[in-house]
Amino acid sequence: MRRLPMTVRILTAVALIFASLGVVLSSSIAEAQTTDSGGGTTGTGGVVTGDVANDGPGFVAVVEAGGLLDPVLMDFLRHSITDAENQGATAIVFQMDSTGVVVSDDALGALLTQMLESSVPIAVWVGPSGSALTKGAAQFVGAADQVGMAPGTKLGDAGAPVIDGLNMKRLTPITDRTVGAQEAADLGITTAAAPTIGDFVVNLPGVQTRETTADNGETRREPITQVRFGQLSLFSQLMHTVASPAVAYLLLVVGLALIIFELFTAGVGVAGVVGAGSFILAGYGLAVLPVTWWGLALLGLSMVAFAIDVQTGIPRFWTGVGAVMFVVGSFTLYDGVSLSWITLGFAIISVLLAFIAGMPSMVRTRFSTPTIGREWMIGQLGRAVTAVDPDGVVQIRDALWRASTNRATPIEELESVRVVSIDGLVLEVEPETGGAKDYRDRSGDSSGDSSSGAS
Repeated sequence: MRRLPMTVRILTAVALIFASLGVVLSSSIAEAQTTDSGGGTTGTGGVVTGDVANDGPGFVAVVEAGGLLDPVLMDFLRHSITDAENQGATAIVFQMDSTGVVVSDDALGALLTQMLESSVPIAVWVGPSGSALTKGAAQFVGAADQVGMAPGTKLGDAGAPVIDGLNMKRLTPITDRTVGAQEAADLGITTAAAPTIGDFVVNLPGVQTRETTADNGETRREPITQVRFGQLSLFSQLMHTVASPAVAYLLLVVGLALIIFELFTAGVGVAGVVGAGSFILAGYGLAVLPVTWWGLALLGLSMVAFAIDVQTGIPRFWTGVGAVMFVVGSFTLYDGVSLSWITLGFAIISVLLAFIAGMPSMVRTRFSTPTIGREWMIGQLGRAVTAVDPDGVVQIRDALWRASTNRATPIEELESVRVVSIDGLVLEVEPETGGAKDYRDRSGDSSGDSSSGAS
């Protein structure tokens, strides 16, 4: 049994942990931005400082855009363009690693139009190595002034352009296929060799540079123009992460499983709170992503099937039905978006272990016999945490229990209650006064009743 004070302490601890992480991450991001925007590298050629960078050369805004292009990320990119224009940026660089979009063609077209009409030149760099810019996201190269790719990246499968005016010389070769960095250069899609974001920035038109010599004698160009790196805020990062296919799927599975688990525990505790939170976050992510209704329905029905056998404590027919529906639902949940085998394997194996071995074993251990150490509760007094009319939650010796009462004797919140009996996982209670029978003397010697009747 879990107690409410422990739940509060756990939730408070979790909140403090997240708050501490937020402070640390904010400090790290601020420090990184200060370091990147301030300037350069110490060498025999000199130091590029923030003072030098602010002496007229302007700045380049580097905006990171990773993951599927969802409403959060699209809004961030739109605001980044507007802010760069208002602040007089020399150029904007979208550092991209995206395998598609989950917004409408109209929303994508609006952002591409804003890029074409921007008063500040906009460049796209696909990187670092291992990144990709594919499907609808690849159309960004058609609206960019400059394009660069790191070695080991991919670009392509752009599909039909969603608006007119895009650079078709770049888009036509990658309409239905992907290319690497070298092939993109051979096709004239990229405008400069760009192994790193720094190499890409120093080659942008309008960016002032200087040559410096490192300690090893190597000469390289460093930007004098200030470079400002922009990222999503912590809250936006959270919502963007939740809207990724793998995270939304796992949150949905965790939420459903924990809610089912909570139904078969005696108290009201952390599992239910975490399950509800996971389910809510999953709801946001699934609302953004392209979800099939039948896949979602199969996942929900699989949990119902699992629950039927969990309450018996023995995996039987409905467990098999639930397993089949869960696997099929997992593979058909998304339309046009695929989950990795690692994600699917982890979720399927975990759920099967939980509902075939874990939860039935827990139910058998706690509730399979009539003598499980709870008979002492009959006759005990407590209070109603919520109104019991006819169902609610009561507190007995600081522990929370689900409870029910006769419809003819509803119990108000905070009213004293007495345990009448135990029915499975639910306590049957009655008001302390006005109940059908007084159980306060239940533990007394039964011989007294016999002698009284005899007398």
